[in-house]
Amino acid sequence: MARSSTRPTSRDVAQAAGVSQAAVSLVLGDKWRGRVSETTAQRVREAARDLGYRPNLAARNLRLGHTRTVLLVVPALTTEFFAGVYTGAARVAAEHGFGVVLYPSPEGIGPARDPFASAQAALDGVIASSMAADALTAIRGDQLPLVMLDSDPAGSLGAATVNLDIADGVRQVTTHLLDLGHRRILHLAADVPSWTFEVRAKELAARMATTPGTDIRTARAPISIDGAQAATEAALTTPGPRPTAVVCDDDKLAAGAYKALRRLGLRIPDDISVTGLDDLALATAIDPELTTVRLDAELFGEHGMRALLAVLEGREPDSGDIPVELVVRGSTAPPPTPA
Repeated sequence: MARSSTRPTSRDVAQAAGVSQAAVSLVLGDKWRGRVSETTAQRVREAARDLGYRPNLAARNLRLGHTRTVLLVVPALTTEFFAGVYTGAARVAAEHGFGVVLYPSPEGIGPARDPFASAQAALDGVIASSMAADALTAIRGDQLPLVMLDSDPAGSLGAATVNLDIADGVRQVTTHLLDLGHRRILHLAADVPSWTFEVRAKELAARMATTPGTDIRTARAPISIDGAQAATEAALTTPGPRPTAVVCDDDKLAAGAYKALRRLGLRIPDDISVTGLDDLALATAIDPELTTVRLDAELFGEHGMRALLAVLEGREPDSGDIPVELVVRGSTAPPPTPA
């Protein structure tokens, strides 16, 4: 017998599976655990598949007042890191029937216009980088369920936070350089008012202070290769003993430092060592390949989305920072022996 051209309903699924419509809603809404048996859930899924049933998400969203849409607010996409964060967040979102809209702040870091007539009407929640906090305020995303990435847990206005263990990454870098024998370090710091960069500076100073005879010089630069090159050249042409290593807040700054060191006639790592932080594709494109800290951007995005799902469901998100890993390559070596 030919199947009716009428779109199957949840009542049809319930009749085919021999259950109530409420049970169908629980199973297809993925809220059945502890309420119906695994066998019943499987029977409902098979009936829905056989009938070609698809929930009317638009109608369900109107009833529930939800769009199942999440906004990911990041700085302008100047590196692949935040693309990885999006990939991870979108993967977990899809598993739970959510979509993720990516909103890169047009100015990178700073205020931005509201891309929505009403963010609160269009969105269920927001995941935002602390580096794009001004954009978040502009779209009033801080009035929605919110998860902050790379953000001070004590200063995030009650929002849930998800962080990479940046402090441990800096500890690993510093320990590596100290073990090689370096005592004079230039910190090429990102000139960005963000908690994540404050952590880098604080941890580097604390770790260096545990070893006698150490010295840190700081040069600030915008996160650009040209800016990093100019700041490194200026720092290394000032009077005084030359640093034997340059610790960069991210890999793009390290690439700028490479250009400056070559212009000054310094060999990496024979005359001076360089480290980064991120492990972007750039880290293995430069020569010598860069010693850096690997940050798993996709895992970061996954954790951010899972934390937001917990907030939406009234649960406490998982705690604990995401581990990071030092990757030692060819840009670090013991400091040169004084002539």
